Amino acid sequence: MTLRTLFLDAGGVLVTPNWHRVSETMGRHGVEAPAERLAAAEPFAKRDLDTPEGVSSSNDDRRGWLYFHLVLDHAGIARSAKTDAALLELRAYHGAHNLWESVPEDVAEALPRFRRLGLGLVVVSNANGTVRAKLERLGLAPHFDLVLDSQEEGVEKPDPRFFEIALERSDARRESTLHAGDLYEVDVVGARAAGLRAVLVDRGGLYGHYDCPRVAHLVALAERLEAGSFP
Repeated sequence: MTLRTLFLDAGGVLVTPNWHRVSETMGRHGVEAPAERLAAAEPFAKRDLDTPEGVSSSNDDRRGWLYFHLVLDHAGIARSAKTDAALLELRAYHGAHNLWESVPEDVAEALPRFRRLGLGLVVVSNANGTVRAKLERLGLAPHFDLVLDSQEEGVEKPDPRFFEIALERSDARRESTLHAGDLYEVDVVGARAAGLRAVLVDRGGLYGHYDCPRVAHLVALAERLEAGSFP
C-alpha cells in the first residue's frame, strides 16, 4: 500500500539537546564541558540506554537524566557536586521550556519534501508536556497535522497504545503509516507492536547490525521515500 502518513519522534529526530546551553550552564558551575565534546558523546550515551532491560525498567523521564550522566561519562567529564548542580538547573529549564531545542539542518529541508510527497505528518513523542509549545517556539509546528505528547496522553512509547491513539486521532491507517524514531527499543519495537512499519534515525551510525531500516537523518529518509524504496 502507498505510504500516506509519517509519524515522527521529536527528540533525536526533529530536535536535539541544546549542547551550547548545557556547556554554558556547566561552565557557570565551574565545569569545563565543550558543546562539541558533549554532542560527540551523545550517540554513545543514547545507545547505552537503548536496551530491552533499560527501557522496560524505567520511563522516559528517568532515562532522560541517566542519559545526561552517560553523556558526561562518554565525554570524559567526571561527575561531581558541580555537575549535579548544573544538571539540576538544566532540569528546571527543561521542565519549563524543553532542553531539546536545537534543530538539525536536515529537518528544515526534509519536512517540505515529505509534504510534497503528500504525506500527513504527526509527531508522536515521549515528552513532558512541552513538545507542542517548543515546536511552536522553534517554528516547526506548522509542518504538522497533529502533535502528540506522552505526558498529555498518559501513555508513552514503546506501549503500542500510544501509536493507537496517534492512528485514531490522525485518521491514519496502520498499513500506510511509517514511524521514524531514534531509539530501537522505544520506537521500532513500539511501532511494530502496533502493527506499523518503522525506520530508525541513526545519527551516530551505531545500529548497523539491527533488524530494521536505518537512515542517518531525515533528508536521507526523504530521498528514500521519493525513490519509492519503502514499500
